[in-house]
Amino acid sequence: MIPTRNRWPVLSTSALPSALAQESVEHEIVIVDEGSSDATSAGLSSFEGPRLRVVRHESAQGVARARNAGIAVARGAWIAFLDDDDLWAPLKLRSQLDAAAARNASFAYTAAAWLDERKHFLHALAPPDPEGLDLRLLRWNEIWAGCSNVIVRTEVIRRLGGFDEHLFQLADWDLWIRLAFDGRAAAVDDVLVGYVLHPQSMLLTDRRDVFAEFRYLTEKHRGLAAGTGAGPDAAKFWRWVAAGHLRAGRRGAAARTYAQGARVSRDPRLLLRALAARFGMRGVEAARAIAREVRGDDPAKLSLDEPDWIKRYRE
Repeated sequence: MIPTRNRWPVLSTSALPSALAQESVEHEIVIVDEGSSDATSAGLSSFEGPRLRVVRHESAQGVARARNAGIAVARGAWIAFLDDDDLWAPLKLRSQLDAAAARNASFAYTAAAWLDERKHFLHALAPPDPEGLDLRLLRWNEIWAGCSNVIVRTEVIRRLGGFDEHLFQLADWDLWIRLAFDGRAAAVDDVLVGYVLHPQSMLLTDRRDVFAEFRYLTEKHRGLAAGTGAGPDAAKFWRWVAAGHLRAGRRGAAARTYAQGARVSRDPRLLLRALAARFGMRGVEAARAIAREVRGDDPAKLSLDEPDWIKRYRE
């Protein structure tokens, strides 16, 4: 299921062809068009048929509502999420279905590759261990590229109510928490998702208050946190927001966010990153290496070459 809006050049060269190229599965592709005014409607009309269905909204409803619209009309036993600029390996769905069957799991995810805007390979991250995932998700969203990664049983996600439409940036994290506390997860170690990093992410272009969302998510899961001794990591959240500013070249905004985060979370390591942010990503990478010596909480990058399947989508 792919939500999109005014991004036909991206959709038609990334998510749509990689979804159509899935092997060894019977599947449909549901596109939720959020009021596009570009060539999306005309482009999709040439594809519509048994394998592709389009849900059209007259205006943008937001990604949580768009994904819920796709969930409502899906006809398969499983639902897979994909952002319009990201990529799947040809055996992505087949591998996840097999892994889920082996563990009797209700949702599954894989390792993911980080790509630049031209789809050049940067690095890959291993999938989190399914064991203890529920408690770790209360602390932080460990499912990398989740909305281009996760597949879930249709009856489970409908029973849980889908994505929380009060949330925008953090709707995926909230859903993964609920899925993990509801049932079993399965992980695939192969790199089967390509996640494209770009400066026009929702974090930077949407004006809604992401910190208000964080407070909402924290309050929503307060009962789980109290019962387990876990809870959202405020310092890590501030680092995530600041890193988004850095990727967009906003060094001043990144430095201010790190500094504010240090005050709110009382984490002195963020002050080091605030100073380093003035020197851009290289400075923060150096600060991160120092912080990792204190507490190794950053995800480990996989030591591997670019998977061959990514190269076919190179611009």
